[in-house]
Amino acid sequence: MKLKYIIGMNLKYYRYKMGLSQEKFYSQFGLNPKHLAGVERGEENITIERIEELARLIGVRTEDLINYNENHIITKKRIDEREKINIQ
Repeated sequence: MKLKYIIGMNLKYYRYKMGLSQEKFYSQFGLNPKHLAGVERGEENITIERIEELARLIGVRTEDLINYNENHIITKKRIDEREKINIQ
């Protein structure tokens, strides 16, 4: 699996677990939601500096965004309140 798909999958996972839409999640951090939506889909490239920044902003390690984790695959549209986690 390509690294950009893994990064996108992990970003989507953390956003999903925070219970935020793409727009709310990225605008909360002053980032471009349109570009990062493409990153989540594995269509857009992202610099290592941006990956480090995103990890810092959402309170995870950089490794958490670049390492494959089968449990981070999101297949459903909505999240139950009990599934939400506080990242920060």
